[in-house]
Amino acid sequence: MNDPLLNERVVYLNGEYVPESRATVSISDRGFIYGDAVFDTARTFGGKIYRLQEHVDRLFRSLRYVQIDPGLTPAEFCAISEQVVERNLHLLGEDDDCWVFLRVTRGPNYPDGPGDKGGGDVGATVIVTCVPLPLAKRAPLFRDGIDVVVPSTRRTPPESLNPAAKTHNYLNLIVAGLETQKTSPDAWPLLLDTRGFLTEGSGSNIFLVHDGKVRTPKAQYVLAGVSRAVTMDLCRAEGIEISEDDLAPYDAATADEAFITSTSLCLCPMRSFNGSTIGEGVVPGPVTAKLMDAYKAEVGADYVAQYLRQL
Repeated sequence: MNDPLLNERVVYLNGEYVPESRATVSISDRGFIYGDAVFDTARTFGGKIYRLQEHVDRLFRSLRYVQIDPGLTPAEFCAISEQVVERNLHLLGEDDDCWVFLRVTRGPNYPDGPGDKGGGDVGATVIVTCVPLPLAKRAPLFRDGIDVVVPSTRRTPPESLNPAAKTHNYLNLIVAGLETQKTSPDAWPLLLDTRGFLTEGSGSNIFLVHDGKVRTPKAQYVLAGVSRAVTMDLCRAEGIEISEDDLAPYDAATADEAFITSTSLCLCPMRSFNGSTIGEGVVPGPVTAKLMDAYKAEVGADYVAQYLRQL
């Protein structure tokens, strides 16, 4: 007899591998109630998770910052992540890859339970899932380039919450995204900090190219992504000058080229900033194209062609 669960994604939840439809989290979970949780994301190339150790290490830095004990070691997290991908590979198409999500909440908190101040914590909730990358949806970005706009919503300053911690509390970025959708439905938001300098988008970092030199916002004001770090290393390896600077909207408006980095997109060219074409309008520009080729070599896969085949 055919088991419908065999065609359902498998997730890891608190020590068990279960069908996605059977994975449930308590309504008292602090991650649900308060956004009291951290996460990280990785992606696969050919079914293998890229730089998993770096993503897990960043997850554990976030956990230390918010003082959550996951009850697992980094090595255990790596093994679980690889197992989740392995259990779901048969559901992928020939040209697909996975987006892998690692999540840890502080766990359920019951106001009428034992513990300090009338509440009882029962331990962290640990979740690892994977889904197919949205290749078809994002394929046009590699053909046309990304349109970026600056919303009025500012990025939460590091004095309030350090952006280096990848937490579930994404409302700041979500509100900025909703604002952007009203005026530019297909554009990606890029938030300014409270000083008026460029920071980041939702899960993405920005790079600008001026006179063959690459610049990106300072790590102090952004979540310094793994893809961002890879790109900076590739710049150095290719002999391209790279620097971290305070970048104003003026710098983006006058850039020769610009691009975005993220886990899912790797490195993708930008087409416009606040409605104006970047540089000469060539997508990708020569520096961006060189770095995209270097990125393909780094990951051992033509990720650009993987997206474009979906058009």
